[in-house]
Amino acid sequence: MTADQVLVGIGLIVVLAVGSQLLASRLRVPALLVLLPVGFTAGALTDDVDPERLLGSSFSPLVSLAVAVILYDAGLGLDLKRLKGHTRRVVVRLLWLGTLLTVVSAALFAVPVLDMSMRAAVMLAAILVVSGPTVVGPLLNFVRPTERLQRVLIWEGSLIDPVGGILGALVFHGVLAGERPGFGSQLAGFSASTAVGVAGGAVGAGVLWLLLRQVQLSEELATSVQLAAVIGVAAACDALRDDTGLISAVVMGMAMANLPGLDLPARRPFFDTLVSLIIGLLFISISATVTPASLRHVVLPSLALVALLVLVTRPLVAQLATLRTDVPRGERWFIGWMAPRGIVAAATASTFSAELVDHDIAGAQRILPATFVVIVATVTLYGLTAFPVARRLGVLRPARSRPLLVGGAPWAVDLACALRSAGLDVLMWAGADGERARIEEAGLKLAPGELLASATGAGAELEGITGVLLLTDEDDFNALASMTLRESVEGAVHRLGPPSSRHGVVAPYTGGESLFGAGLTGRELARRYERGARVVTQTSDGPVPAGHQLLFVVRPDGRLMPVTDSLTPAPDTGDTVVLLSPPAGAAAV
Repeated sequence: MTADQVLVGIGLIVVLAVGSQLLASRLRVPALLVLLPVGFTAGALTDDVDPERLLGSSFSPLVSLAVAVILYDAGLGLDLKRLKGHTRRVVVRLLWLGTLLTVVSAALFAVPVLDMSMRAAVMLAAILVVSGPTVVGPLLNFVRPTERLQRVLIWEGSLIDPVGGILGALVFHGVLAGERPGFGSQLAGFSASTAVGVAGGAVGAGVLWLLLRQVQLSEELATSVQLAAVIGVAAACDALRDDTGLISAVVMGMAMANLPGLDLPARRPFFDTLVSLIIGLLFISISATVTPASLRHVVLPSLALVALLVLVTRPLVAQLATLRTDVPRGERWFIGWMAPRGIVAAATASTFSAELVDHDIAGAQRILPATFVVIVATVTLYGLTAFPVARRLGVLRPARSRPLLVGGAPWAVDLACALRSAGLDVLMWAGADGERARIEEAGLKLAPGELLASATGAGAELEGITGVLLLTDEDDFNALASMTLRESVEGAVHRLGPPSSRHGVVAPYTGGESLFGAGLTGRELARRYERGARVVTQTSDGPVPAGHQLLFVVRPDGRLMPVTDSLTPAPDTGDTVVLLSPPAGAAAV
């Protein structure tokens, strides 16, 4: 190919990847629902996006390294100290039971139905073990199931990616080892591949731990160092033993998440952006390699395999995993209706199947198209049915708001009590011991731990929060906290405005709407409260009483509507209004 053709092809792949993700975000559907058909259609209509023509023999190694970056990022979220108690028991069972039953059922089914050899069928089954947070997360955000369901399914998805990556690599080497005569040589080859991956991951994690702990690095440079280490170690392992880089990447990620003495940021904007872009590029590229001809004799058998996995295997796994636990019946069935396949399945299928075909493994040429069909079918099925199924099972999260109020001043505690009396489930957090004692004396729920760590860490204690109100008397803290929490909290984050445009070091220069409009700052609220003003609630049946100031409107369905400097919600009949009464002795005008 000419240089111009390569430039056009790569540019088109990038535009299609990002454009598909943009369209999916506007449609509020998982990106896979758009990426897969777009890539498949582009590959069928033009050769410009065929990665094998664009990159030749380098396509497969690049896919392997890209998946290594994704698995490392997934491993960074696996702080095992946060996986405790009831959640731990269910998630662990889902992992080992899901892996075992999926491999056995899919492999036994694929041999006669997809006309595969046992070795190819086991490879396909190992690939189909994975699900992944990049697929499950968007679906759950759309459905909004109960907090426990969301926590269990996100943890399962986060853990199954690296588990599936390791299993896929080990099965791949086991399949290739099966070509060589003698059990001893097969076991030796299998063990050597495992050892290379684990040793490479351990060395890479050790080097990263020393660099990040001993060398003062900026956030940008620390991210670059991690990226270079993952790619370098994965490439070295792959060069020594094929496809052991995936094992090393998983080991590195999990080690970095659990090694002592490291304070990795909970949010990694550049890394998150890079992983999102890689996912889009991989799906467009891999989908483009699946031709209509390769699907001709695979679609119906693969759909039969989907039916087995969706209707038999997954429900059985969910029932066994939740046996003798306090998980309600509806939640058990919903767990059994949520196991879409995603990017790691597609990428590992692309990586492993080509080499198995080169080694003349019978049926290996059907692994990639069958995986493609399973991904499309499961994502489409769960994407279209998850919400109605959750509603039918009664496992949807209530629409009622659950705000987190940050601050423990007397007026803030008074406000929390007023919101609670309006029927909201209110959570509070404060740093000073005296303020925390005041919150507990009022009988309000107190969030544990350190605010930013609780709100941004994996398995956060603040799950279910629908919005944050920053009400401390430190304007710069409110501004900084709003910037940090805005990307990690499900709903809106509002803060009190500073007294003036020049007050504070940070507050005047951060965006976001301020609560209650101009003039009603934290200091002004505290001053009025000392003079006898109080936060009161009443049912809306007319205009706001004279001398009172509207702070919030609570709709009949429990939605909390704050007054901001740019928007004042209009109370309707049946709403509850939260008001600031005039100070004692003030004239009602």
